[in-house]
Amino acid sequence: MQGLVAIYQIVELLVSVFVMLIIIQFVIGLLFAFNVVNTSNQFLMQVYESINRVLDPVLRPIRNIMPQTGALDLSPLVVIVGAQIVLIVLRNILVAA
Repeated sequence: MQGLVAIYQIVELLVSVFVMLIIIQFVIGLLFAFNVVNTSNQFLMQVYESINRVLDPVLRPIRNIMPQTGALDLSPLVVIVGAQIVLIVLRNILVAA
């Protein structure tokens, strides 16, 4: 039982880190889009590209499935909601065990 709790806590931590990366990517993207920060800012551009490389393998399949919504990308929202659903299911399985 303690092993299952540990696995759940690890999954919960990974989901939290993933959600934070999505939020950081979103904020930096807004800063670039509204020209608050210039894309010539090498540090911020490097951080943004690194986060994109980490998130792209998860977001790309969802982007391929979802209909095009123009400039608005809803795939990060789908990933966050899906991850929360997975956590709820795992927590209920853990409580039932």
